[in-house]
Amino acid sequence: MHDISKGLEIWTLQTLLNVSIMLGILTMGLALIQPYYQSLKKYLTLRVSIEIWNVFTILMVDVLLAIVVLVGFMILNPDIMADIKVAVPFIPIATILFAAALVVRLFYGGHLISDPRFRLSLWLMVAANLVNIVGFSLIMEAPSGEYLASHPGAFWTFVKTHLRSNATPHGLEVAQVTFYVCFPILFAVFTWGFISALGYLKQNGKGT
Repeated sequence: MHDISKGLEIWTLQTLLNVSIMLGILTMGLALIQPYYQSLKKYLTLRVSIEIWNVFTILMVDVLLAIVVLVGFMILNPDIMADIKVAVPFIPIATILFAAALVVRLFYGGHLISDPRFRLSLWLMVAANLVNIVGFSLIMEAPSGEYLASHPGAFWTFVKTHLRSNATPHGLEVAQVTFYVCFPILFAVFTWGFISALGYLKQNGKGT
């Protein structure tokens, strides 16, 4: 029963990570297609419906982005990284970039296409997705052991034994170093967001 429970836990966490990587790409895509949103607004006749549409297109991106950041934060854990295959340091770096994009969008006007920081948040998401794609495609989903047995390759062997967080012993060592470096940076980004929120509340007379 313990083996079944552990296997289910690993499968769930791995699936959650894989889905979050796909959601990161979706989030970037939804932020990019602003001309598409504008073209659809032509079919909305009521002012209220247009305003709801504008809010929905912004909120949809921010909610998905928050989910991606939360999953990345959960995965950036020594115990979890030792259980599932995480491309290190790629996935944690992408989480930091996504978190920075979220802070820019939530507290610095990066959700408004008219604001110059919209492009900054977009570039952060683009960079995060590029890092994630490299980590997912070249490391997490590298050729299997059966394939390498018939088609040996030094590059694939290296990434599977050194850049996967659950590979013993090199992957575990890289995962530990990644945690020591990336976790404080991610914590700093969260702190930046918290301070930004407090500053906004103070400026509007709702905080101390």
